[in-house]
Amino acid sequence: MTNNIWNDLKLKFFKSGNPVMLYIGINAAIFVVVSLLSVIFYFLGQERVIYDFVKSYLAFPSASNLWLTRFYTVLTYQFFHADFFHILFNLLWLYWMGQIFLDFVKPRQFHFVYLGGGILGAIFFALIFNLVPVYQPSVGEATLKGSSAAVMAVFTAAATLVPNYSLRLMFFGEVKIKYLLFVYIFLDFIGVKEANAGGSLAHLGGALFGFTYVKLLQSGTDLSAIFKKKPKLRVVKNDAPKKSQSMVNQKEVDAILDKISKTGYDKLTKEEKDTLFKASKN
Repeated sequence: MTNNIWNDLKLKFFKSGNPVMLYIGINAAIFVVVSLLSVIFYFLGQERVIYDFVKSYLAFPSASNLWLTRFYTVLTYQFFHADFFHILFNLLWLYWMGQIFLDFVKPRQFHFVYLGGGILGAIFFALIFNLVPVYQPSVGEATLKGSSAAVMAVFTAAATLVPNYSLRLMFFGEVKIKYLLFVYIFLDFIGVKEANAGGSLAHLGGALFGFTYVKLLQSGTDLSAIFKKKPKLRVVKNDAPKKSQSMVNQKEVDAILDKISKTGYDKLTKEEKDTLFKASKN
């Protein structure tokens, strides 16, 4: 039975081909391992060993003298969380907004937004902490961890692409995700003077990345294309030229995305929604 559960989890989170479930699985797995190790070291009378190790070597530091030796932390910090509620809310928002975003983009594009948003979030945090005088006293100690910036990038990308997409919320009813995004950005903006100022700054950096990516995508520039696999050369018969079905589909998708940016997702016909869904799976 245990083996079946493990196989089911692997299939759902790591072998499904769904990047949303992949990142949820990675974050959750790392949190479980770190939590178990923390308990073990607690019984050994060294409860801060794991916390100090993560803070020193895996979290992203604001101190500029550590950037060269801790360059890898722009990635590792995204997969470590402070506590259960920290990871819980991050993964819930990743699931909700990630599934919406993934309905309109390819997995490669999702990976680019998630990881790129996390990286820009760290850079934005580091630059502000080192350039703005009010943060100077905290530069030596401040570190960043958590997937919040990456999740914020996905959230913002989804809200920029389909701003009128609605979610049903308890006590509020139907709410468009562009309004949810506005509330979160406002809270992060006023949060730059609070104890978790670094986290708020990282969120704003992630949001900037998600917004910029989608706006460039809508104008015809896909930044993630640099990671697109180049097709292998093959010999083909010199038949009469035929209309490329992939080009036709891409033109249809571009036209639909233009329509979304002007009138919103809700104005699409069923056929247009089906076309987008099929294109996202190609």
